[in-house]
Amino acid sequence: MALVKSNQGHSPAANLMFNEKIRQMIQEGHTIYHFGFGQAPFPVIETALDSLKENAGQNAYLPVQGLPELRQGICNFHARYDSLENLDPNNVIAGPGSKELIYLLLNIFNGTVLLLAPSWPTYQPQAALAGKKPVIIPTSFDNNWQLTPELLEQALESNHVTGNKILILNNPDNPTGTSYGDAQLVALSKAFRKNNVIVLSDEIYARLHYTQSHVTLAKHYPEGTIISSGLSKWASAGGWRIGYHIYPPELSSLLAAVKGEASHTYSCAPAPMQFAVAKMFSDLVSCDEYIRHTTRIMEAVSSFCCRELRSVGVKMVTPKAGYYVFPDFEVIRPALTLRGLTTCQEMCDTLLKEASVALMASGPAYLRPLKELTTRLCYVNFEGKGALANSRELGLDEPLPETFVQEFCTPVYDGIMALKNWVLQLKDEQKS
Repeated sequence: MALVKSNQGHSPAANLMFNEKIRQMIQEGHTIYHFGFGQAPFPVIETALDSLKENAGQNAYLPVQGLPELRQGICNFHARYDSLENLDPNNVIAGPGSKELIYLLLNIFNGTVLLLAPSWPTYQPQAALAGKKPVIIPTSFDNNWQLTPELLEQALESNHVTGNKILILNNPDNPTGTSYGDAQLVALSKAFRKNNVIVLSDEIYARLHYTQSHVTLAKHYPEGTIISSGLSKWASAGGWRIGYHIYPPELSSLLAAVKGEASHTYSCAPAPMQFAVAKMFSDLVSCDEYIRHTTRIMEAVSSFCCRELRSVGVKMVTPKAGYYVFPDFEVIRPALTLRGLTTCQEMCDTLLKEASVALMASGPAYLRPLKELTTRLCYVNFEGKGALANSRELGLDEPLPETFVQEFCTPVYDGIMALKNWVLQLKDEQKS
């Protein structure tokens, strides 16, 4: 009798496994342009780091829901950046990463889980671990990889979905870099209300919006939106494992159940980090400065990647936030076919072998077809300390120079040029 129950959710996270594989190759001495993993390239925001040093000795179990001053700081933060003025810290729960809190929510939720495709590779496995078989809503390049009210209605009708429903909406999105504006969220909110859909709005990349114009779904659908966020992306503190959810009062029963699960699983988020982040949230002026410098660097890198890849015929939607672009390499399909390569994974394996460029194929991990030639390209494989220091030296009134990416984000520059040349090589093969 098998010791492990049949459940696809216990397979390792595809993005983490891919990162470990490439890191091992680099440690063995291989030169790899690693575009396969999305980790903040910058040093941790200084105000949090200084406070962590002061609070390294904090070793007591803290409240399951999180320090009161941390939860109040979270409310103040979202009042400043999202204009959510009436948040109650009693409706906030902090945990060891937003990832854990998403899983706990899916585990206790009694109903159908709705996911978009493409999707972050962990949503579906978490649903499976929670005993759910999610309904997948495909999006496309033609609609900027975004959900529309029509797509939602079609999915609910064709899958005969009734009863309780929860949709995970990643905004800004991983892997596509797209972001929803006011008009889109107003239209979606009407559809969510009409169909009684609760939304887990994963806004972990919100502060990485390049023009600081992120719109939260909670602005238009407050009664049905659970905001998921944390420190890993914008504050460059992924390994600190501090995430949080903000619940509306109307969903207090879900929060109470998640809090109960938390008490039986992780007990509390790490104490030193909670104190440090609470202190960071008390200095939002420093947060402003850090966010503006890091996002303008990411925008410059994003623009460079899109410009160079489009110049050789690769299609993509221009990212508005975050670390990612979702390029489509359909332009080289004829050349791949001539080589007997038909799947995206085969293309990525060949790319790694011939050009030392590591891209993660979309395929099943991102809920896309095997033969679709889309990949997630993470443009954060550079050392951000120098880039941030140079941006600060220039000052926010001075634009970044045209040579900034080549000079301060050199691995991205070299890797994109290697990828571009490989595409050109395959296009030449098509002609001959």
